[in-house]
Amino acid sequence: MTLYAAYGSNLDPIQMLLRAPHSPARGTGWLPGWRLTFGGEDHSWEGALATVVESDDPAEQVFVALYDISQPDEDALDSWEGGDLGLYTKIRVRVATLEGDVTAWLYVLDDYEGGLPSARYLGIIADAAEAAGAPDDYVAALRDRPCRSIG
Repeated sequence: MTLYAAYGSNLDPIQMLLRAPHSPARGTGWLPGWRLTFGGEDHSWEGALATVVESDDPAEQVFVALYDISQPDEDALDSWEGGDLGLYTKIRVRVATLEGDVTAWLYVLDDYEGGLPSARYLGIIADAAEAAGAPDDYVAALRDRPCRSIG
């Protein structure tokens, strides 16, 4: 099993169950010194895609869900995240949990930061964070982020 840190729309436990059905949830944690951002607007018809980047502010952090990923599910996630296309790259990060720090794999966008997510996509991300148990202030901050409307 490989430890995987999910953020963005992958925080949704139902979505992860569909994408990685043989991989149990292990808990939640934070990426201290990282921030959620968006980029790769050219790759999506409705706006920029979620990613995380290291922050200049050590107080910033990103809420993540942790999963013990089986090899078949890891292969499926690699494909889903566009690893074979070079869209996302898998990196190792330190995740702070209530039980202590752990090291996990995480997908980051292999593109420039910038652009706005669609209102629909940002809503999906906020709903996923809420379903994963993110604190109310974190979810509220997601819902208040700038976005673009499609229509």
